[in-house]
Amino acid sequence: MKEFKLFINNEWVDARSGETFSSYNPATGETVAQFAKADEADVLGAIAAAKAAFDSGVWSGIDPEERGELMRRAAEILRRRADEFALYESLETGKTLRETTDVDIPYAIRALDYYSKAMATLHGQVAHIPGNFAFDYITYEPYGVVGAISPWNFPLHLFTRQTCGALAAGNCIVAKAASFTPATTSMMGEVFLEAGFPAGVVNIVSGPGSVTGKAFFASKDIEVVSFTGSEEVGRQMLHQSADSPMLKKVVLELGGKGPIICHKDCDVSGAVNSTIQGFCLNQGEVCCASSRAYVHTDIYDDFVEKLIRRCNSLKIGHPQKQGTQIGSLIDANQLKSVDGFVQRAVADGAKVLCGGAPVQVDGCEAGHFYPPTVLAPPRHDMEIVRDEVFGPVLVIFKYEDIDDAVAMANDTMFGLGAAIWSESPKTLYWVSKKLDAGTVWQNCNVMSKIEAPYGGNKNSGMGREDGLYGIMEYLKVKNNIMFVGDEYDNFFGCE
Repeated sequence: MKEFKLFINNEWVDARSGETFSSYNPATGETVAQFAKADEADVLGAIAAAKAAFDSGVWSGIDPEERGELMRRAAEILRRRADEFALYESLETGKTLRETTDVDIPYAIRALDYYSKAMATLHGQVAHIPGNFAFDYITYEPYGVVGAISPWNFPLHLFTRQTCGALAAGNCIVAKAASFTPATTSMMGEVFLEAGFPAGVVNIVSGPGSVTGKAFFASKDIEVVSFTGSEEVGRQMLHQSADSPMLKKVVLELGGKGPIICHKDCDVSGAVNSTIQGFCLNQGEVCCASSRAYVHTDIYDDFVEKLIRRCNSLKIGHPQKQGTQIGSLIDANQLKSVDGFVQRAVADGAKVLCGGAPVQVDGCEAGHFYPPTVLAPPRHDMEIVRDEVFGPVLVIFKYEDIDDAVAMANDTMFGLGAAIWSESPKTLYWVSKKLDAGTVWQNCNVMSKIEAPYGGNKNSGMGREDGLYGIMEYLKVKNNIMFVGDEYDNFFGCE
């Protein structure tokens, strides 16, 4: 069993209290690894190390190409250890080894690769000032210390998505993964150390999120807090920022209730597969999951027949075994929550088209497995339609007019991702324009790429990560004005 200490100032240190905690495989209940349990003093020590590193200029003061070379080295180390990281990601999350191998780890490697080059492409600007008496130029500067808290559903991918842009911009980092899934984030301390990152640039702590969050907002040295997680905690962080001695910029990626519209001219088979990917990837524990389907009445029966048959064919099993397509939910509370949503919907009149109850898996009796579940609710105002379930549960409606489908799709407090399927470029364009979401997938689904911005509207968060926008979120804008006229201004006419 791996044992991890806190990674602070390029050293592995015990928690000051000496306390530890363990992570567990949600499919089997077996212990995965042990971690030092940071208290507020530990987190403040990590912040102090990051602040000292930033002020020294060992990271912010070097050329972007030098930072990029260190990030490129980290990518190569992670690439070399990809199988190890994929295994630990699967062990702690309950998702299939195929997913962590094909999605999570490659995305993390790509983040390091992309941001190793991207910062060097950014340039300042010059603003024209009428009268030509001033030269006005705009520059971008790192904030300083960024606090990053990543979730348990995509631990390594979202850790790198949050931190790589901030690092490329010249900031120093204090990061904490969810307590369910800290292993791969802690293992990144080994990667950064081997890559040669200067001391204090990246610091990684483990322990309760409330403790780390409190320390982040209590410290005047944290300038930006990046959080991916629930809407509830995101709202708490906005209050904490307001109450902090130093207001913090807060970058939030929160929940979702994504729609997928399947128009009458779509490729039905492709749209069905896209819908299944949209609500079954990672057992539905995906913020941008497509958990609401709106299907044109002309294709509804064909669509539903294919959907149910294919959902029932998916193999639920041990996450680390070859051939498994659906793994375990993260814990017993999540299983209870998902099933509670379904049972309340059924009691309120929803029809179960497939799934609808927990299942047992041989060899994983301690696991938390829920099958792909499709419900046909009688009303659009039901809890199952409006609230994020965070499990493999889809609600499906039929429509006749595309404008009605768009209205239903937008009838939500969330706005993270949405999808439209059609063979008409005009339909794709105009529906995409009308959908209120940070990302709209056209004839595809649940796809985010490091090269392009990702983030939500409405209660799905604020700010964008990935792409050049993922650097700009972690850069301050400075306006510099130099007088270049013939005679200095004397507004008050002083002699």
